[in-house]
Amino acid sequence: MTDWRWALRFRRLLDEEHVDLIHAHEFDANVQGAFVAAISGIPLVATVHGKHYFWEKWRRCLAYRWVSRQATMVAVSEDLKQFIVENVGASPERITVLYNGVDVPMPPTQVEVDACRKELRLPHGDQIVGVVGNLYPVKGHQYLIEGIPAVLKKCPNTSFIFAGRGQLEKELRDQVHRLGLDERVHFLGLRQDISTILALLDVFVLPSLSEGLSMAILEAMMAGKPVIATRVGGNPEIVLDGETGFLVPPRDSQTLADQLVTLLTNKEQAAQFAARGKRRAEGQFSLQTMVHAYQSLYDKCLRSNP
Repeated sequence: MTDWRWALRFRRLLDEEHVDLIHAHEFDANVQGAFVAAISGIPLVATVHGKHYFWEKWRRCLAYRWVSRQATMVAVSEDLKQFIVENVGASPERITVLYNGVDVPMPPTQVEVDACRKELRLPHGDQIVGVVGNLYPVKGHQYLIEGIPAVLKKCPNTSFIFAGRGQLEKELRDQVHRLGLDERVHFLGLRQDISTILALLDVFVLPSLSEGLSMAILEAMMAGKPVIATRVGGNPEIVLDGETGFLVPPRDSQTLADQLVTLLTNKEQAAQFAARGKRRAEGQFSLQTMVHAYQSLYDKCLRSNP
């Protein structure tokens, strides 16, 4: 629908279904939800997950400033909240931080893990470093690949797997080929068995240039894997540097490689990071914790809008 009539239809649907509260996610839905909430008198929770799309143009900034006044706005990290305040001009009192949560996974069986390793043709005895994330520029895969030769000099029996698909796949494959890493780097494409992929790993890496609150990191921590991530976005709110993993500067292939070598050569430290990270994920970033936080927020919104 390209005109204002969509809002009236949406409002009729809310009346028919006896909706008491609207929860929208990201820019388009948040703006549209705020408009409908304004004309219907129904409270709106508007969640923002990342820094893209809404701050580059002044009209979008104005729209989000208006949303923050019409809705209870939620940012998924303290870093993202501060970004919205600074770039949109929203009042910090209008923004609540609620962290994303992930479910505690059912661990795969050893038979499933062994079958996956065989399918991917990963050499027996190799340590496995893995990344889960679409092959987009913002995910920074190229900087990990740049650091792989330095890792292999000290840890030659290491394989690297990249789960995900995207526009940079050919470019990244070409980079791997130029560096002579074809036998050590495996591109898996889109996978539906991420829990099994994570179970294969000795170290999980996320070399992103920007993040809101990374579900991939949370899933890796929940799976009991030590994490190396870039110090961007909400990553420092998840990964405690030197306690549950390592944080490195973005675009810094050498530091990333050095920290990888540290964990690959120090099994005791890697195991400690993994155990602490799993406890942290289960305690603060579980799906149940997130659900309870949103339930409390819904109740607050409904009480203030009888």
